[in-house]
Amino acid sequence: MIQNIFSVLLRIRRVYIMAGLLAVTFLVLLWGVIFDAPKYFPVGETITIPQGVSTGEIAQLLYEADVIESKKLYTNLTRVFFNANKVKAGDYFFSNKVGPLIVAYRVAKGVHGVEPLSITFSEGLTIREMAESVAIAFPHISSEEFKKEAKGLEGYLFPNTYSFLPNASAQTIINTMHNEFEQQIKTLREELNFDAPLSDIVIMASILEREARQFETKREVSGVLWNRIEIGMALQVDAVFGYIFGRSTYHPSLEDLEIDSPYNTYKNRGLPPGPISNPGIDSLRAAADPAETNYFFYLTGRDGVMHYAETFDGHRRNRSLYLD
Repeated sequence: MIQNIFSVLLRIRRVYIMAGLLAVTFLVLLWGVIFDAPKYFPVGETITIPQGVSTGEIAQLLYEADVIESKKLYTNLTRVFFNANKVKAGDYFFSNKVGPLIVAYRVAKGVHGVEPLSITFSEGLTIREMAESVAIAFPHISSEEFKKEAKGLEGYLFPNTYSFLPNASAQTIINTMHNEFEQQIKTLREELNFDAPLSDIVIMASILEREARQFETKREVSGVLWNRIEIGMALQVDAVFGYIFGRSTYHPSLEDLEIDSPYNTYKNRGLPPGPISNPGIDSLRAAADPAETNYFFYLTGRDGVMHYAETFDGHRRNRSLYLD
């Protein structure tokens, strides 16, 4: 009787041992399947996942690049553990070998393994100047491509510091800057509740960005320029000539003043047909909320201070005192 009990216990023990060994073997195999990387895994290389591709297409791409060994396993892992409909396109850099589960996680969550690049656009830059900065920071984007994609958005790309992945397209950069502009304008409109057409505000702000530096000075100059527009007087601002000639100088010659351009504010009354730069928030605020003033003239003296006058005689006197 006792011997039979011992025999049964021994058999049970053997069953448990076998079950344990099978479980360990299964786990080892499972670990190998989902965590082991292919022999020729592309360490140190970048794999690009295009926009709009399906999970199956991604699996094929990764298989051909030796990132995964089984397309079916990758697809199942993505569907079971992650949302297969929300994979993130872009460049993926692999600094070491990883298994299909980690690959599926990274693609699903957008863990690119690539450090973003930071780029700063100062207030008052034109799209031409922005394009030059982009071409330096992102060599795969030419300045011509950026200017082509940004056509019609002069004044509507908000100057700020942005971070983009190294593979960012010109359109991605432009969309991000334009969306930031829209957000800033929304906040500004709620704050000031201005009724003037946005296009006029942006054009005026683009001029202020080039004509003045400090916020209060911009508000004063804004008041002067809106006064001129109200009485039909030419704006006669020098900043437009930098835009017309594609240069940074704002000191036009007598010959420059005669150029036949719709942006020539000496020959044409009212605002120019479009912005001459991409203004920051202070210039936009100053354009939307100008100082109430009786001045119609201003100039920056040798002392770096802005001097104002109500009449042309007063303006000539300021020229004599602070410029000549």
